[in-house]
Amino acid sequence: MSKRDYYDILGVSKSSSPEEIKKAYRKLAIKYHPDKNPDDHTAEDKFKEAAEAYEVLSNAEKKQRYDHYGHAGVGGAAGGGGGYGGGGMNMEDIFSQFGDIFGGGGGSPFDSFFGGQQSRGGGRRVAKGSNLRIKVKLTLEEIANGAEKKIKVNKQVTCKPCDGTGAKDKSSVSTCSTCGGSGSVRRVTNTILGQMQTTSTCPTCNGSGSQITAKCTSCHGEGTVRGEETISINIPAGVSDGMQLSMSGKGNAAPNGGIPGDLIILIEEIPHEFLKREGNNIVYDLHLSIVDAALGYSAEVPTIDGKAKIKIEPGTQSGKLLRLKAKGIPEVNSYHRGDQIIHVNIWTPKILSGEERSLLEKLRDSPNFKPQPGKNDKSFFEKMKEYFE
Repeated sequence: MSKRDYYDILGVSKSSSPEEIKKAYRKLAIKYHPDKNPDDHTAEDKFKEAAEAYEVLSNAEKKQRYDHYGHAGVGGAAGGGGGYGGGGMNMEDIFSQFGDIFGGGGGSPFDSFFGGQQSRGGGRRVAKGSNLRIKVKLTLEEIANGAEKKIKVNKQVTCKPCDGTGAKDKSSVSTCSTCGGSGSVRRVTNTILGQMQTTSTCPTCNGSGSQITAKCTSCHGEGTVRGEETISINIPAGVSDGMQLSMSGKGNAAPNGGIPGDLIILIEEIPHEFLKREGNNIVYDLHLSIVDAALGYSAEVPTIDGKAKIKIEPGTQSGKLLRLKAKGIPEVNSYHRGDQIIHVNIWTPKILSGEERSLLEKLRDSPNFKPQPGKNDKSFFEKMKEYFE
């Protein structure tokens, strides 16, 4: 099932300002918030959907990739363990990342309005691991057909002895005495308007809600260690050089069992020996002898799908463009595919035998071997421009 357009979800346009996008998201977040719609799975799904859209559109880099490539640009095209983009977000992700939307501590927006209980984890602060960036090199054939790559990534991984808690054992973890395990502290002050309640992160446990009395000897209380993970990456067909994909939760592990960061995948195209990419089209320079061009010829040319035979008509001129339909690169998340353009070049030999020279001299004065330029002869670049337009 295809994902809905992020702009449609938030009810904004591509030209909307960051403040307009934030305002639209906040309105939906409050409307479908779990505290306001208990046990309503439909509302919860819409809440998550809006958060996913906001995560992309509120980030200038992700928004630019989404505007250009759609869901594939932010990883909406394929799986590969963990899912791309914001689709893998859960409630803790949403409350921890969008604290500016939901109020202090990342809890329910209704806490700051009505002084109610914090939802989903009591407002505990959840740490997030840092993002990782890797480069993946792809051949033109892999770009055209899509590819699965298994990459070994050196990164911060969850400490196995303590399971990411950073504690020596379970008995070494105790509830924070300052916040009572909530991760936040509340203060009530008297003003001329009456009592005002504010909520802030607990200074003792830094929002985790717990304290460690004895640290894990393997990670020294960090909850993460340096390690290596083999990650399977599904690259959709049609990506381009410089394009970035992201895999949610495949970056560095977070301390104290928090949310892992994302893995950013930068695509690098390996130049092909014979073929050149122009957008979604493939260009190939075919060199013919003057004899083959004059008499006609059956040529074999390389394509991204293998070899293909083409017919050269007698009298073919240098600079002529031939087309192999749908032999180019597919568009990301689309059935449309570019073409292969064959640029004919007439090759002139530099060294001639005596017999060859004699034959050519006999032909020199023949009317058929006199140049006959047309009035509307155009350069290769002009022809290419007209073709692609």
